[in-house]
Amino acid sequence: MTPSVSAVLDDAVPATAADDVEFISQIHLNPATELVPTGQRGIDLDYLRRYVRALEDGGFDYTLLPYGSSTADSLALAGAVGQLAERLKVVVAVRPNIAFPLVVAQQLATIDQLNRGRTVVHLISGGSDAEQARQGDFLPKDRRYARTAEFLQLLRRAWTETAPFDHEGEFYRFEGFGPAYPTYRGEALPISIGGQSDEAFRIGGEFADVFSFWGEPLADIRSQIDRVDAIAAQAGRADRPRYWVTFRPIIGATDELAWEKAHDHLARIERTYREGAFFAKGIAAPGAPQNVGSQRALAFAERSERYDRALWTPTAAATGGTGAATALVGSPETVAAAILDYIDLGASLVSIRGYDNLNDLVDYGRHVLPLVRAELAHRKATGRRGSLQADHPGGFAEPAPAGADR
Repeated sequence: MTPSVSAVLDDAVPATAADDVEFISQIHLNPATELVPTGQRGIDLDYLRRYVRALEDGGFDYTLLPYGSSTADSLALAGAVGQLAERLKVVVAVRPNIAFPLVVAQQLATIDQLNRGRTVVHLISGGSDAEQARQGDFLPKDRRYARTAEFLQLLRRAWTETAPFDHEGEFYRFEGFGPAYPTYRGEALPISIGGQSDEAFRIGGEFADVFSFWGEPLADIRSQIDRVDAIAAQAGRADRPRYWVTFRPIIGATDELAWEKAHDHLARIERTYREGAFFAKGIAAPGAPQNVGSQRALAFAERSERYDRALWTPTAAATGGTGAATALVGSPETVAAAILDYIDLGASLVSIRGYDNLNDLVDYGRHVLPLVRAELAHRKATGRRGSLQADHPGGFAEPAPAGADR
């Protein structure tokens, strides 16, 4: 039977959908989790080897190497992971307060030479005055983004200038630098920016190769992508940033089993943060969070537990809005369809990590990524969406107004 015109239009791939989609998951250095906070903080090298192998076996494209005042050093870790992996790319988180940009450019280029061109940098301006002060940074939050913009542009110049150059800016000054040590391909490395403040959007829209979001309702992600695109256009950019969205999926063989698992996880996460177990004590600062991303996460959680097809917010509330903590809950088919909803909005980098870190990672590689990739291959071959997204995502709550809580 020939499908109706309306049915064909409903199945059409949205014009906003990302074509080239890649997957990220954060590295973990030992078996401690929010579910089982063992107290271990150091690097378990055997576990790290298993984790890197699981990332590659699961088909992940990147691993994020986070940075904090009490974490392992991301640059040193990038060198190790690059040697343990064969094809996995590293996303190295860097905070501009901890090092001079030309030194960081040298370090990242060295890492990129060692791993043969598998390096991306994610710049963190810093959302908490208390966390920044732990390493001697007392610059106000709004000026930290201005510093990031100067830092970012100097990284690119260091990697691309062919003759020595001078610089005198608000935060950095030097004379006669260069030519710098080259990256593997002799080009600037991709640079990612995140954040939810007005300054984060401005700098990301003007300069970033990638703009990263925490998992929020679909309508809000759409409005944020539109906002960054508009800033990029106003800045005269011929291109647009790639968009990166992050979730912590909780999957089960069926939707019902996944929800049982989600509620069990929530009780254990709440206990970890209530008791101030080792890592929770270090990252969950007392009082309301300063950064807009955390404020938004808590506001979404207060308004509703569920949004769209599978987005679940109580995990974000349990952590006090610390980091990317919203979950996608359901069977592999439901979670894969939910991920595709964000891809349809333009997200081309999808970060997923679990709460049972290594076991979840293995499950994603076996059960979720293949479904998403099969759907993307179907679209490329036919120009239409497949059965995985046959139903329109259901809504559990009205979206926040565009621009709210910025």
